[in-house]
Amino acid sequence: MKPFSTIAIPHRDILEGRLTMDVFAANLWEVYKGRAHEDYRDSNIFFRKTYFTEGLNNLLDIAEQRLKGEGGDPIIQLQTPFGGGKTHSLIALYHKAKEWGVNVVVIDGSALGPKEIPLWEEIELQLTGKVEKLKGRTSPGGETLRELFAPHQPLLILMDEILEYVIAASGIKVEDSTLASQVLTFVRRLTDTVRTLDKTILIHTYPSRSHYAEHDQKLLNQLQERSGRMEKIYTPVHDEEIYPVIRRRLFSSVNEAEARETIAEFLEYAEREKMLPEGVEKSSYRERYMKSYPFQPDVIDVLYKRWGSFPDFQRTRGVLRLLSLVVYAMRESKNPFITLADFDLSNGMIKGELLRYIGPEYNSVIAQDITSNDAGAKKVDKSLGDAYIPFSFGIKTATSIFMYSFSGGPERGGTINEIKLASADVSTPSSIIVEAISKLKEHLFYIQTDGKLFFTNQPNLNRVLLTKMENITDEELKVTEKTLLTNHLKREHFETFLWPGNSKDIPDTKSLKLIIEQSQKGEKCKELLENYGERPRVYRNTPIFLYPINSERINFKSFLKRKLAWQLVEGDKNIGLTFEQRREVKEKIKKAENEVKEFLRNLYRIVLLPSKDKFTEIDLGIPTYGAETTIDREIYERLRSEGQILEKLAPLSLREKYLKDKDRVYVETKNILESFFKTPGEIRIVSDEVLKTCIKEGVKQGLFGLGDVEEGKTICRHFKVECTPELTEGEILIRADLCTPPEKEEYKSEDDVIPTKKGIGDGVKKEEYGKKYRTIHLKLGVPTGKLSEIVRVIPFIKSMFKTVNVKVEISAVNGEMSVSDYEDKIMEAIKQAEVEIEGERLDK
Repeated sequence: MKPFSTIAIPHRDILEGRLTMDVFAANLWEVYKGRAHEDYRDSNIFFRKTYFTEGLNNLLDIAEQRLKGEGGDPIIQLQTPFGGGKTHSLIALYHKAKEWGVNVVVIDGSALGPKEIPLWEEIELQLTGKVEKLKGRTSPGGETLRELFAPHQPLLILMDEILEYVIAASGIKVEDSTLASQVLTFVRRLTDTVRTLDKTILIHTYPSRSHYAEHDQKLLNQLQERSGRMEKIYTPVHDEEIYPVIRRRLFSSVNEAEARETIAEFLEYAEREKMLPEGVEKSSYRERYMKSYPFQPDVIDVLYKRWGSFPDFQRTRGVLRLLSLVVYAMRESKNPFITLADFDLSNGMIKGELLRYIGPEYNSVIAQDITSNDAGAKKVDKSLGDAYIPFSFGIKTATSIFMYSFSGGPERGGTINEIKLASADVSTPSSIIVEAISKLKEHLFYIQTDGKLFFTNQPNLNRVLLTKMENITDEELKVTEKTLLTNHLKREHFETFLWPGNSKDIPDTKSLKLIIEQSQKGEKCKELLENYGERPRVYRNTPIFLYPINSERINFKSFLKRKLAWQLVEGDKNIGLTFEQRREVKEKIKKAENEVKEFLRNLYRIVLLPSKDKFTEIDLGIPTYGAETTIDREIYERLRSEGQILEKLAPLSLREKYLKDKDRVYVETKNILESFFKTPGEIRIVSDEVLKTCIKEGVKQGLFGLGDVEEGKTICRHFKVECTPELTEGEILIRADLCTPPEKEEYKSEDDVIPTKKGIGDGVKKEEYGKKYRTIHLKLGVPTGKLSEIVRVIPFIKSMFKTVNVKVEISAVNGEMSVSDYEDKIMEAIKQAEVEIEGERLDK
């Protein structure tokens, strides 16, 4: 879409920045005196920049008709809200009267001083050049007025801001009354006289404001009573006409065809994104847009109706002043149209114009949340991602909300759809605005919500939260972190030691220990592993270390501060929270409680396992979404699945490790057990029972014998029978061939067959036992819960073969799983494990 400035061409004074505010301050008296800005003084320029509304055309027609003596209303009151076009209409009448060649009297109550000259003297002075008939401070009679007016017909009398004159005159004494009382009498006699003259018309204005002091309001009521008996009230500008009025005043020309194309493209996007105002037909919105372009209709609506309801906001004039500043600021913009999001609140003139009505206290609100270098809106810009940074959606969305936030009445705030309409870009999905709003609510200090979004000068929960966070000490964080860690440990598989002070705090025993460190210090782990107080540690294969990853410490600290701060906010009875805010606090606390484990697990994720020369480091990675397990149990299951912790030990593995060498006849069971517990990097078993069970099964299978040494000779006491290993000194495992009687060639007993698992084969003949398999292919049907047992043999197979491929086939039927669970829990776990998916079939 083309830039708006190539479709709607601004007037030269706007493009050149000649934006003195008197350009929009229509002043009838200055026009009469020939001192007004040329836009008002020069009738050609004035009418070129004036949009002739239905009300203005009607007013001009009636005045011309009356001045010609062809009837029409003799007295007309123009009544609109402050800044609603009254003075502009009087200036139009003044210029037309000059064209028609009729006499004109101009009375401006704000320009004339009651101490200087009474109204009636000013009227005579303008008509005759001198004051004779109407001289004095008492109101002239009706007949005297008629004698003055009749010879000067056709006569147009324009009276503006008379109330200001009457208010000033109320303090001036005239005999037993005041000058104000004389003016009120004069107004009644003036209207009575004008009614009797067929070519004279009186057009005057009264403001329709209700913010006057009681005394002034009383004077206004009296003025209306005295003039209102025979007058006709006209409204020169209706609300729906404000669009073309604004556009004509600011733009010299608009290419309607190109404007229609731009609007059509935007409306297609808005309809697709479901952004159009509820209950508004697309055709109706298009018609309004065509009248208001290059402004979105909502820009003028918000300024004219909401900001225009401020007592001091002169509606048409105020809107023109603001929009002229916006157009000038955007004169080189590529934007195809102008929205509320385009009001640059860092622009001093635009901001200053707004602050006139809402108060200077909002200057700091704007800076804190929108315009300063570290403003929350700018942080949101960055958080939305690199692709969206050029759009400044954080600033735009916050600006739109700010512009919707104010009015002179109770109405405030914008709906999400209204904010989307003002802030979205046709090249991006409007959902990004929803995301921006969500982030703004987290980062901004003065944004509020009660179904609509708006700003106030009172800090929101974010500000309260930040204050609480600033008062939380590092010691409080440390205590809370330790408590949370303690609560998220099951202590089922390990003896757990949290942040030990020295090596003496960790017992030197055979049990597996999980030692959780507060910081990432490898030398501390080394000291704890090698020492037990003043002596060397004996059982060095039993400690397992867990410590935090440094890169996550800042995130965790921030989370923990916010969690504690929300709890402090809830407990602080001195904070006057609304019902909505109390509910939000409870939701934040609940959310934080649900996220504790995730943040703890993201932080504490580096596992150190003792190995022969140094530590083996395992990064647990990002936790699986929704996984219901404690940190220590997850570590246990991870190490068990990778064969780093064994609940069962295969007898064959034991034989291959200790009795494979033909030169080695036996090995002491106690030495095996001691090496498991003492030697870093050795097989890590959960208890003595693992080795006892392994020996028991190996003896029964005939993989080795169990016995002792007697007088230097190995005695095999148990072979292919049940036995009960003691793992005591002197107890030994003996090579199977030293425990087997010489085999007879002609006889093969059942003992000659090495049994294998049922379903795999009938067994292996003993004479085949010493041979080697060059390849192994196994396809297993694994019962639920037994997969980890199969996984434990994989490292052993890998030690024998250069290439080992493991494929897993999962088939699940007779049930159902949600798509979200499948993606978040199953697929996420597979991705984190960096497992390649070779095939996938899903049925709904």
